[in-house]
Amino acid sequence: MSTIVARTRAAQKSLPRLDGRRERALAPGALVAGIDEAGRGPLAGPVVCAAVVFHGPVPRGLADSKKLAAERRDALYETILARAHVAIASAGPAEIDRRNIRGATLAAMCRALLALPCAPDLALVDGRDVPPGLSCEGRAVIGGDGEIAAIAAASIVAKVMRDRMMRRLDLVHPGYGFARHMGYGTPEHLAALAARGVCPAHRRSFAPVRAHLPEADGATHEHGTAHAKEAGDVAGLFLI
Repeated sequence: MSTIVARTRAAQKSLPRLDGRRERALAPGALVAGIDEAGRGPLAGPVVCAAVVFHGPVPRGLADSKKLAAERRDALYETILARAHVAIASAGPAEIDRRNIRGATLAAMCRALLALPCAPDLALVDGRDVPPGLSCEGRAVIGGDGEIAAIAAASIVAKVMRDRMMRRLDLVHPGYGFARHMGYGTPEHLAALAARGVCPAHRRSFAPVRAHLPEADGATHEHGTAHAKEAGDVAGLFLI
């Protein structure tokens, strides 16, 4: 146990310290929001986007959510909520299938930014895309979740929220292992898809899922969309 703790601490020390200086340098005096997403790649569940504007001290230990242990993400999540304005928006499987994953993600980013209780002057977005229709100026920052404190915070919030949503989906659709693999295309998930078929939480436009749909694609897609709506697959919006 002590070895694991020591390794975790060593890994955290190796991460760059994100303290908000980078965004202040990019936009001196501006109110800056960080935006990031979680869940573009999975075969099931929503893509979740978060927008974060710090109003208090930037927490120590911020980093790309993928580089943090789950316990550390959960602790930082609570601290971020206490020190920042946070809004979260999601796009579920029906919207992803209708728009495609990129379009659904960018739309959810716009909704998250618009839901903030403040009006940022600038939004720094992780990745290569600036979502069209942002409510303020936007700049894309490749690798921003490892460089910009507000983006790192948004990545943590989005990841923690999505994991919680997937654990709830696991109760609604048992047998797929959503609480373990979070909807990603793991061997366990692919085996469950082959054995049980597609459920309303799945993204039918994704090839590994589409391979398990009945032949009548048109009728199946309408049927699946209806079931997705019954399952509560609407664009989620959360103001924290």
